Amino acid sequence: MWVSTFLLKTSEVKRIAIPGAVVQIGAAVAMGVGLSHFWGWSLASGLLFGLALSVASTVVLLRSLEEHNLTQTANGRIAIGWLIVEDIVMIIALVLIPVLAADTSAATAADVPATPVWEHLLIAFAKMGAFVAMMLIVGKRALPWLLQVVARTHSRELFTLAVFGVAVGLAFASTQIFGVSLALGAFFAGMMIRESDLNHEVADRALPFQDAFAVLFFVAVGMLFDPKIIVEEPLRVLAVAAVIMVGKSIASFAIVCLFRYPLKTGLLVSAGLAQIGEFSFILISLGLAYGILPPEGQSLILAGAMISIALNPLFFKTSKMMYEAAGRNAALSNFFNMRDDDLAHMSEEEAKSLKDLVILVGWGTVGQHVSENVQKAHIDLVIVDDNRERIEDLRKAGFHAIAGDATHEGTLIDAAIDKAVAVVVAIPDPFIARQIVENAQKLKPGICVVVRTQNEEEQEFFADLNVDFAASEQRAVGTIIVDFLHQRKLA
Repeated sequence: MWVSTFLLKTSEVKRIAIPGAVVQIGAAVAMGVGLSHFWGWSLASGLLFGLALSVASTVVLLRSLEEHNLTQTANGRIAIGWLIVEDIVMIIALVLIPVLAADTSAATAADVPATPVWEHLLIAFAKMGAFVAMMLIVGKRALPWLLQVVARTHSRELFTLAVFGVAVGLAFASTQIFGVSLALGAFFAGMMIRESDLNHEVADRALPFQDAFAVLFFVAVGMLFDPKIIVEEPLRVLAVAAVIMVGKSIASFAIVCLFRYPLKTGLLVSAGLAQIGEFSFILISLGLAYGILPPEGQSLILAGAMISIALNPLFFKTSKMMYEAAGRNAALSNFFNMRDDDLAHMSEEEAKSLKDLVILVGWGTVGQHVSENVQKAHIDLVIVDDNRERIEDLRKAGFHAIAGDATHEGTLIDAAIDKAVAVVVAIPDPFIARQIVENAQKLKPGICVVVRTQNEEEQEFFADLNVDFAASEQRAVGTIIVDFLHQRKLA
């Protein structure tokens, strides 16, 4: 399954997103229960209310990351992984809601014998287990085979229709046969389609519908929303919005800082998750259907969703301003970026052993190609990355590596830029890359600078900075730097 593969293969996601998302959900649920108790709601209503406030919108988060060119960055992957864990927790919640409803109804009906909660749980998880087993055993083989058969017809229209037919049909069948929610059935349908060798073809077919579905999502929110709630219950609406945008943000930021990640990561994750969306509305509909959530709960949650979604771009801009302001203050920068940590520095012996080195900023696919070429040429290499777990793994593998933000001059100084002959910037964000290039040229004028670009426009962007090379092909970056060093007779 793509979710588990993503989490297991990406260490920065596995080590911070899983505990971080769980703790943040717990904090949001606690705040929701506290608010609902103050309003006189039942515990069951409060739990559902808190869950609805805890999970962010995939549509909103991905749009924000794309707009800021953060999707492929380490921080962007942490935010996405965090959201995936939230979605998985919500899937479990979808299974438990009918149990919670059954227990609540039994408690209110004195003349009906109460069924033990454990029995409801056993039945619910048995159905869930049977559904998952069928998906893994049958769906993992049948659905890819079906798509292969349709693909042989060479009909684009038929293939597109088959993709949506399989997704919707499986979601509906899972609801009718196993009693799971429509959303859960659709989620697993997507996971099974992902197992097909044609998954990229499926993505290409579905991509044109992405904008349409995003528009429908926001239209649906508007149709469900009752604006009278803002006039009638302004304090409650503000309280809900505060939980979503302030309470969740503080919890997320604190968790990231406890894991000793840089300030930028904490601000990005907290800003990206300071809204709610799709799963919240699914929880609302189930809560109303089972009589758990009071009618005003839907309007309050929708009001909070609309406010948080509308203000989310402002949150991103504010987080960037806060980060830049902290970067201009040495004390704040050192405190939030954990500059006193061992991972932020090389040992004195290690630094003394290096000479004529190459600094590589960013350990991704491009960075790995650079590393392979530089190591084969027997050139000293220092890797700089803002992901701490990645740096720990690189050090265990024998690399010279430090954790830090290369937009700060102190990080490049710690990477021994005074001994460097070249800096390779292999990160996808051109604006952050520009800051790193300017810092490197300021600290050591004349140093060779190689930048990984993604298109001709970015190459022109870096041409104004007088960089030595701006290459877009991944493997080219590694060979260019080695050829340059050979020309200088350093290899």
